[in-house]
Amino acid sequence: MSGVGPVEPGEGTRAWDAADDPADADSPPPPEPPRGRYAQAYARHRRAVLAGAAAVVVLAGGGYLYATRPTQAPTPEPTPRETPYPSQAIVVSYVGPVTHSGRAPRGRFDFEVRLSVRYGPPITVERMTQPYAGLSLRTDPRTPLRIGTKDARKILVTMRVTECGKAPENAGLPFLDVTLRNTRAIEAHSFILGERYAQDLSDALRVACGNDSASSPKG
Repeated sequence: MSGVGPVEPGEGTRAWDAADDPADADSPPPPEPPRGRYAQAYARHRRAVLAGAAAVVVLAGGGYLYATRPTQAPTPEPTPRETPYPSQAIVVSYVGPVTHSGRAPRGRFDFEVRLSVRYGPPITVERMTQPYAGLSLRTDPRTPLRIGTKDARKILVTMRVTECGKAPENAGLPFLDVTLRNTRAIEAHSFILGERYAQDLSDALRVACGNDSASSPKG
């Protein structure tokens, strides 16, 4: 058979590998990182670039947080204190019994109360009474009287037994009825003066009426 065909490899021959290619053996290796002073300069520049990028990220995040922070409402101005009801601002306290030189009329009981205004405008005491039908009451100075926050006042109160049958035999929780007025309101309020006042009043009633509770006080 004649003709030219592909040449068959003979015995002991093989194809070239890429690694066996003489041309590849002459190819230069990849460049290595710089060494010495150049390596240090490269590392410094690389760290500076990374640090700058991190600083930009932090600043951007901080600016965003500042811009989106919740705003606090301004503190409101304090409002003026509301004018109180007179019974809420006044204090009525029992001072004690008052003794006079000489012999006091039987059936009479004198004592002092102290009135003071804690805050707010002045208060006028329009009237002061007590709840028992068998007793009368008057004050010195007479009502009406005005009391301010800087001038607490003592008032002398005189009670007289007018009819023993209508007076309490034992005043358990006696109180005074006081009518008060200020720029806000007029109020009638009952003030309990405490155990000392109850005991002193009960003693005065026993002396005035004795065992005869149906008659007028003995004098």
